[in-house]
Order: sequence, then C-alpha cells, then structure tokens
Amino acid sequence: MNVKNILSFSGGKDSTALYLLAMERGEDFLPIFADTGHEHELTYQFVKEFPEKVGGPEIKWVKADFKKDLERKRTKVIPEKWLKDGVPKADRDRAIEAAIYTGNPFLDLVTWKGRFPSTRARFCSQMLKHEPIFEQVIDPLLEQGIEVISWQGVRADESFARKDLPPVEEVGGGLWNYRPILEWTADDVFAMHDKHGIEPNPLYKMGCGRVGCMPCIHARKDELMNIADRFPEVVDRVRDWEGIVSHAAKRGKSTFFCNTDGHGDGIDQVVQWSRTSKGLSNLDMFRQGNEVEMCSSIYGLCE
Repeated sequence: MNVKNILSFSGGKDSTALYLLAMERGEDFLPIFADTGHEHELTYQFVKEFPEKVGGPEIKWVKADFKKDLERKRTKVIPEKWLKDGVPKADRDRAIEAAIYTGNPFLDLVTWKGRFPSTRARFCSQMLKHEPIFEQVIDPLLEQGIEVISWQGVRADESFARKDLPPVEEVGGGLWNYRPILEWTADDVFAMHDKHGIEPNPLYKMGCGRVGCMPCIHARKDELMNIADRFPEVVDRVRDWEGIVSHAAKRGKSTFFCNTDGHGDGIDQVVQWSRTSKGLSNLDMFRQGNEVEMCSSIYGLCE
C-alpha cells in the first residue's frame, strides 16, 4: 500500500514515548516538529539531539509564516479598514510601525492579530502547529495519492475532551488518525523512556507539567511561578512581546494572559499574583524566593 506514517513530535513525554513505540514496532515513519518560536531552548536542544540518541529517523521541522499577513495589515487593513473604523491617525501610524515581520511564528502571529491567544480564542495550536504540518507535509502527500496515517501522542487521562477519542479514526480523503498510547498513563510513558535508557526532556525535572510554549496560556499558577523563578528571561521576552503587540493592536493594549477583550493584567502583574497564597492577594512568604530546587518534578522523576 502507498502509505506514509506521520508522527507529531513536540519533545514532550508523550510524543517521545510515541516515537520510541514506532521504533519498537519497526515502523517506517516521518516525525514532524512544529516550531512555534515560543518553546524553551532546552526543548529545542532535546528535539535536535533526540534522533541521534535513539538511532531513529531525522525529525522534519516546520513552522508557520505570517509575512504576507503582516504586510497586508500594514498596507491594507490599517490604512483602509482602520481608517473607515475611525481609528485616529496617530494610532494607525503606531500600529504600522509595530507590524514588522520577524520570522518568529508566535510573535508574528500575535502581532498580526493584535492580540495574544486565550482559553476562549485558542488560535495558537491551530495556526502554529496544525496548519503548517498539514500545508507543508500532509496535504502534499494526500495530493500525490499517498494515504497518511497521523500518529498522535494523546492520552485519554489528559483531559475530558480526550477521554472519548477513538484509537483509530478515519478522517477522510486518505487521512487516518492513529492514537496508540491513548490508554497509557503518565507512568507508562516514562516507563517507555526508562526501557530505552532515555532521559525525558529536562524541563520535567524542573517542575514543568507540560512541554511546549513557555509559558502556555493554560499555565497553572504554580507553573507560572516556577517559570518566573527558574527562567526570568522568559518573562522578559513576554514583557517585550506585550509591548510590540500592544503597539500593533487597534486598542493599543494587549497582554499575554488576556480576557475576552484581548487584554488583562501584564505579565509582571500575573507573575506577582502567582506568588500569592491560594485565593488571596497577599504575598505568600513560602512562595517568594528565587531559589529553586534542582529537581521539583511533579511526576516523581527525581527518585
């Protein structure tokens, strides 16, 4: 059969176990990493080094590109549509100056949108991961008449939305979704790492519950505090991005952790909140210092 196995690889625990499982089975597969421009450097390093460590197939990197979208915003949307909407000239000039292409997918996306994604407007995964993988890899294969099996490292116990997913799903047009670790637990996933003598992404031993965008818009309170303590440069980057996106926004304001209006408290205020005790605005004396344990894994990886 003319079939291609495409395996989504993020550098996280589940996709790593999926890659190792495909190798165990002797599958011929192409692993794909979608670079959002918002991963931690340790994740980039893990992804780059992983194939050589395990003797597996090279990982193909893809990333979204919003150059044309930003150019259209600068030359059409702001000068024409914003003018019709009554946006003052000073605000239009400010946005045109800020809407500059950088080549960083995440920053270019939110600059084009004039806002960051939120839990109710989660356009990031679709536009930074799903679409480039399809446009650059899956769709060209389907157009050649090649059947595609998309290997997905999702697990039923991760969320309510995933618990009813089928292990095999025919999407149509020659595309299938395959979820071979759907019934695995986190312990099963790390056991697969141990079986092959592979250390998981080092961020897991640094208190991170997830590996991907840092921070993710879904970051928990304790995750954000941990990131701020361990990786202050991440907070600095987000602060800089808030300034850029605010200047490119019609309202002149946009924050990383935003509400339905596209903005809320800035990253520094949210980090300060992450250091408060539960349900209170008081600073918690036990959540203050910048000293962190070398290993603070929530998965018990330190024993």
